[in-house]
Amino acid sequence: MSTLFISHGAPTLAIEPGVTGELLTRLGQTLPRPSAILVVSAHWDTRAPRVSVASQPETIHDFGGFPAAMYQIEYPAPGAPALAQQVKTLLAEAYPDVALDPLRGLDHGAWVPLMLMYPEADIPVTQLSIQSHAGAAAHFALGQQLAALQDEGVMLLCSGAITHNLHDFFSADRHASVLDYVPAFSDWMGQRIAAGDKQALLDYRQLAPAAARAHPHEDHLLPLFVALGAAEKMGKPERHQPENTYGILAMDTYVWQ
Repeated sequence: MSTLFISHGAPTLAIEPGVTGELLTRLGQTLPRPSAILVVSAHWDTRAPRVSVASQPETIHDFGGFPAAMYQIEYPAPGAPALAQQVKTLLAEAYPDVALDPLRGLDHGAWVPLMLMYPEADIPVTQLSIQSHAGAAAHFALGQQLAALQDEGVMLLCSGAITHNLHDFFSADRHASVLDYVPAFSDWMGQRIAAGDKQALLDYRQLAPAAARAHPHEDHLLPLFVALGAAEKMGKPERHQPENTYGILAMDTYVWQ
């Protein structure tokens, strides 16, 4: 089963899908259909790993100041409590403090890409949190613990951003001129991923151009390392570069299958 890293961009991707939305829709139509989906989203950040056992996850509108239509969107996919229990079991030895969360729903890092890929909301889904204080290597190891799920029809959908510095937000124009560091950083990451250069990727903060500017905080890049760890033995992924949005957000998507 496929593992993906998706740059989910602004929440308005849900109502202004553009070419990124076209890409996600095409992936949903062409990739093998999963039996269930485990989402690792940058927008659920906890001290220790948590996984949701909600049987009907709510749609969380975890943003402010957006068009009213955004707050009306619901993504009523069923939960995947059995998968959540399995995730807890897989992580228990390496992460003895992993916990089940009975209430956690789907944040926009989950439901925005999911509604574009699987608009019928008929595939069971659950979420696993990140730990932004823990760094890249810890999330690579977390992904390694989840690798076995890929052999059981479970899609790992890791959702964040290949560049994410909202301090550089300078335009509400989706097609604004792109700041130079955005392709410099995303292309460096793409080259290292294609080369399978695990150590350089783990050391990206010291080696990649403008790394601290591309990610003042690591939260939105850490889901990529979960995907890299889970897909470690799957070879080179497909890199999709649909667009750059708002001058600062590269919308790169990686697919391992």
